[in-house]
Amino acid sequence: MVRSCCNTLTMSAPSSPRPAAANASLSAPDDDRIRRSSIDKYRRHAAQYDATCRRTWTIRQRTIEALALQPGERVLDVACGTGLSLALLRERVGDHGNVYGFDHSGEMLAQAQRRATDAGWGNVTVLQSAAQDVQLPEPVDALLFHYTHDILRSAAALDHVLGCARPGARVAIAGIKYFPRWLEPLNVWVYYKNFGYNGAPGGLRTPWDRIAPRLADWRFEPTQFGMGYIASGRLSGAHVARPTRPVRQALHSSSTAHAAPGGGTGPALAHAAQVALPER
Repeated sequence: MVRSCCNTLTMSAPSSPRPAAANASLSAPDDDRIRRSSIDKYRRHAAQYDATCRRTWTIRQRTIEALALQPGERVLDVACGTGLSLALLRERVGDHGNVYGFDHSGEMLAQAQRRATDAGWGNVTVLQSAAQDVQLPEPVDALLFHYTHDILRSAAALDHVLGCARPGARVAIAGIKYFPRWLEPLNVWVYYKNFGYNGAPGGLRTPWDRIAPRLADWRFEPTQFGMGYIASGRLSGAHVARPTRPVRQALHSSSTAHAAPGGGTGPALAHAAQVALPER
């Protein structure tokens, strides 16, 4: 989840890159190794993370706007980090909607949890979980992927996260990518910028190529002189949502719901000022 600030260029949807089908030749990522690396990196970045996001706030806003959220809807903030998008999402779904977020970094999620608790948001739920394991109590109407490169590069993570949504759910994505060919020398810098945050820093030529074939009405727009992008679409009618799981309320307050030692991804789920655990 990398941030950078430059002016934005736009491109019409018909010329936007979209693979016709997923590239089956891509090797399956070592998800456990990638997750461990990502957790270690975000442990180092967590305390200063919000300050690095100020320059790209408009990209966050535009990506959320692409979801076209309506009052009463349910939305999932994929890899929500410190929760910077939670207020924007809640503003759009209102008091009668639900906002869910998850992250595998305990240090990042603790800040998201504090945001929800301090604001008194009773309809915002944040969970500590890997993308491959996240469980929601209901299918969502929209999913936000804001600088979630490692998840976009994992077929297993995408299968599981998209399974949290209903057929036809809207999807909006923002992320980092390589500059176009005419700025090729700058891509060494882009790679190392991505390396500082993500466990799988490669795949930057077309980082959307594993999610785009799963979406209809694909739209794509480059940002930051071609170093970033915003894309959107919706899950096809053939999409099948995974069965949801109810949650039970734990007996301790959110102040005790921190990451497992070493930043593990246990089943803790923080709901405003309380913690809920998936029923087994």
